[in-house]
Amino acid sequence: MRETPAADASEVFAGHRELLFSIVYNMLGTVGDAEDVLQETWLAWAARDVAGVDNPRAYLVRVAVNQALGHQSALRRRKETYLGPWLPEPLITGPDAAEPAVRAESVSIALLVILETLTPLERAVFVLHEVFAYQHNEIAAMLDRSPPAIRQIAHRAREHVQARRPRARVDRRTHREVTERFVEAAFGGDLPALMEMLAPDVVLWPDGGGKSAVGGPRPIRGRDKVARVVVANARGGVDVRHRQVNGDPSVVVFAEDAPLAVMVLDLDADGEQVRDIYVVSNPDKLGSVSGHTAGKGQEISRND
Repeated sequence: MRETPAADASEVFAGHRELLFSIVYNMLGTVGDAEDVLQETWLAWAARDVAGVDNPRAYLVRVAVNQALGHQSALRRRKETYLGPWLPEPLITGPDAAEPAVRAESVSIALLVILETLTPLERAVFVLHEVFAYQHNEIAAMLDRSPPAIRQIAHRAREHVQARRPRARVDRRTHREVTERFVEAAFGGDLPALMEMLAPDVVLWPDGGGKSAVGGPRPIRGRDKVARVVVANARGGVDVRHRQVNGDPSVVVFAEDAPLAVMVLDLDADGEQVRDIYVVSNPDKLGSVSGHTAGKGQEISRND
């Protein structure tokens, strides 16, 4: 017996949900907004005659992308009134992810920060073309633009991103080893060792949203200042767990199984020094990591 149209619609949407989430999250940088967009996309899809859609995947991606663009104005207003630096919401990826299929296409926190400097349209085109390998003519159809216009936007976005973040990927083992040494030096109060790991122009980006003592009102720049702030804020009595966040080896700090902060290091091209430190401690942005309490990490104590 053939399934009902409603069942068909639900099954098709479920089959594309992870792709849609990944695209929208990379466009917006927040889980909550991405979920809102998926709900709107589902409502649009459920209202359609499924049998009349020749290419469900293309239809769903088009609806989701345009809904995400529609969310940009409200999201921009929230960022303008945000206390301190605004960072993307971190996603646990890899084996610890609640939904592993999603997180394979999550770009790094460092790249998402760069994408914040693009226009919404440039970011959409960059994500679709560079991350998900859609062709310019496919993107043109989604966004109701001509293929030459999309090619121009894609070129402009790619140049902008490469100027701020040249294509260089530090291998995961090196990244993990540096992260582990950083944690050992920070929570051990070893200021000289920490300073040796930091680039001279390192920047600490604290995102507390005014709701966490860890987050300051502005970025902290320079090796000496950053090292001292990191050591001063590396509190004892916490559980440090090494996790993969947005595809990179990272650290999640827990206290009594509640997440306090996510820390991601961005290394230079040689993988020898830390050039950026991203610390998300706003509790509103830690919802996606709050359930990842399995697998105890390293219990940290400090005797100051």
